Amino acid sequence: MDINRANQHQQVAREDLVMFINACLSCTGQREFYGDGYGQRVSIDFLHDYILGNYRLLYTRTLAAGINHFNQAQIILKLLATGKHTPPEHRQEEGALIAAALTALPPQRGWEVLQQLRKRSINNRRSRAIARDYLQQKRDINFDAVKYRSKFRAIASHAHLTLPGELGNFLFGKWKQQVYQTELFEIFRQAHYSAQAVYQLPFTVAEGLAAKHGIKREVFLSRIQEQMTLNEKLRFQTSANRTEVEIDINLGRLPLTRLALYILSLPLDTRKQQWEILNQALEKSAAFTLRKSPLKLGRVAAVLDCSYSSSGSAEKHRRPLGVALATHYLLKAASQEYQAFWTASTSDPLLILPRGQTDLATPLLDALDWGADLVVLVTDGWENDPPSGASEILRVYRDRLDPKQKTSIIHCNPVYNADDFSLHPLSHTIPTVGLRDAEDLPTMLGFARFAEGTASLAELEAYLAERVKQMLRV
Repeated sequence: MDINRANQHQQVAREDLVMFINACLSCTGQREFYGDGYGQRVSIDFLHDYILGNYRLLYTRTLAAGINHFNQAQIILKLLATGKHTPPEHRQEEGALIAAALTALPPQRGWEVLQQLRKRSINNRRSRAIARDYLQQKRDINFDAVKYRSKFRAIASHAHLTLPGELGNFLFGKWKQQVYQTELFEIFRQAHYSAQAVYQLPFTVAEGLAAKHGIKREVFLSRIQEQMTLNEKLRFQTSANRTEVEIDINLGRLPLTRLALYILSLPLDTRKQQWEILNQALEKSAAFTLRKSPLKLGRVAAVLDCSYSSSGSAEKHRRPLGVALATHYLLKAASQEYQAFWTASTSDPLLILPRGQTDLATPLLDALDWGADLVVLVTDGWENDPPSGASEILRVYRDRLDPKQKTSIIHCNPVYNADDFSLHPLSHTIPTVGLRDAEDLPTMLGFARFAEGTASLAELEAYLAERVKQMLRV
């Protein structure tokens, strides 16, 4: 009886952790096509608290599991807020993982995490040490002090940090210092009085000062581009188009999924005119992704959802469709033989549009008939043409035609289902894994065996422990 109870406990723990990791791969607390943002945030916050309270060590190690930035930030904050509950034997590993994950976050997210410490009144010794170490490892602390000035000031005050050089005067001196020896600080001071100096500042800082000086939008956007990051260029491209300013975007620097989303935002005529350039950019980005995360596959079929629900939401516009398009190019580059089957027939994926009902059954039948070694389905799992058509096909295929599972079938879901704290499954006969970005696919294919239920809790723990070693080695 005791052995049975232990086995049941391990099974529940494994299912809980798989559910949590899957949620952390896809959920960003934003509105989805089938769910509002509030429900997403409440659902994922409850799940965080549940896993933290019951499996603290594994909750911490989830930081190394390839989850998205939103959930990494939540884990860091919750661990720092509850540091007194950390067992002494795990304190060093937990601190190292928090520091490594915080450093790896994009700068704007890292600074936001530290500012949240102040807003949530988290001010213990470890949180102050984390803030201090984060500042010390910055390559250009002066640049960050200008670009994130208000956040930097709030964090330095909250954590009682000692600031080197002119940082203290710059952040707290109320402009009593007439001239700064630090070049960027001096440019920032001059930009309050000189419109010319504005163009030497980071874009987000310069934008407010440009408005103060009354600089016309089109003039400002045309002259500030050298100071803009790639993400800023993408974000403000629509604004630039309205003012007939050409934003120079280096497609070769864009990550695969971000590039796919950018291409889908372009008008169809533009995609047709620039087809060679855009196609080549996607192929190069896919090849670069595979150099970073090698993936070699045999005969692969992809079932890709381009139904109307793949248009996403106002906050995640075309996100599911962008993930599908990026996955198409990644699998094509990684496979010896490859064939894509879309829910709506298309001769050119670059010209794809989200439209129609979700008919997964037809492309799935075509994919299975093609005879692939691996079938990857990228869809939110809500099929309605006919309802449960693909689910029934998968059940019959597994029970009658492929009981030994010679063909691997994996459902990659880019959308979190807040109602039941999970991803909406297409069928319980195949594993469902979260997929925030196509670049995560190599990791998710390895994680699929845990979602399938064929691996034990011990194997999942070993998997997370190995991911921790890899993360802390970097």
